[in-house]
Amino acid sequence: MADQEQKAINYIAEAEKKLKSSKGLFSSMFGAGGSKQEEACELYIRAANAFKMAKKWPQAGKAFEDAAELQLAMGSKHDAATNYIDAGNCYRKADPNAAVSAIHRAIEIYTDMGRFSIAAKHHITLAEIYETELSDIEKAVQNYEQAADYYKGEESNSTLRTLENYDKAIEIYEQVATSCMDNSLLKYSARDHFFRASICHMCMDIINAQVAIKKYEEMFPAFADSRECKLVKKLLQAVEDDNKEQFTESLKEFDSISRLEPFLTTLFLRVKKQLNAEPELC
Repeated sequence: MADQEQKAINYIAEAEKKLKSSKGLFSSMFGAGGSKQEEACELYIRAANAFKMAKKWPQAGKAFEDAAELQLAMGSKHDAATNYIDAGNCYRKADPNAAVSAIHRAIEIYTDMGRFSIAAKHHITLAEIYETELSDIEKAVQNYEQAADYYKGEESNSTLRTLENYDKAIEIYEQVATSCMDNSLLKYSARDHFFRASICHMCMDIINAQVAIKKYEEMFPAFADSRECKLVKKLLQAVEDDNKEQFTESLKEFDSISRLEPFLTTLFLRVKKQLNAEPELC
């Protein structure tokens, strides 16, 4: 362990030396500064991994952050975000607040790059840190909801195509709904998240959707009395009866009072396609 820690300290000293030399007149005249920065970055990453082996988590996190900052300066956004996440994972073992800060930096980079599904995944990590390590339920809920919003945006771009993606959406919506249930200020929005989870279940499997609805009603009785729950039940009955007209009429009736979001309409259309479908020929 001590050997790994010393090795890490040596790597950092070498990295700082290279950075100092990259700012010299010779380097600036002959363009050698960039290669020195790349070498320094690699040394910081080596140092971080050596600190990890020595279980020196704050030092490992700092070394990953130093690498990330260099990569940002060199325009390597994706690599920088990856190292901020690595920093956050190290900090989490010793300093949850530092972990939150590092992961936030990564999320900013991913959203700037338009990588919203990855940003959503890391918002869930932040939510878990706030919930389990910092005991800040309000911020946990905020991050779960932000993850759901980003995921919803990805759905509207038709990326929610596989069962794995539906499973992930359900997991997120259920996490958000459960967190909201226990907060008097956010109880109202729990109904909406259970509604979205129910629709994702319908896109996957009608039987599982029926089971899920019963579970949500037991977990949150207010959902059972909601228009959203009643709509899902009507649609499930229409699917069971293979009645496309009943399905369409139920949606129209709901939409006339509460306008459905476009991405929800898209998901309902996917469910509707299961009705009166011709069996595939073998």
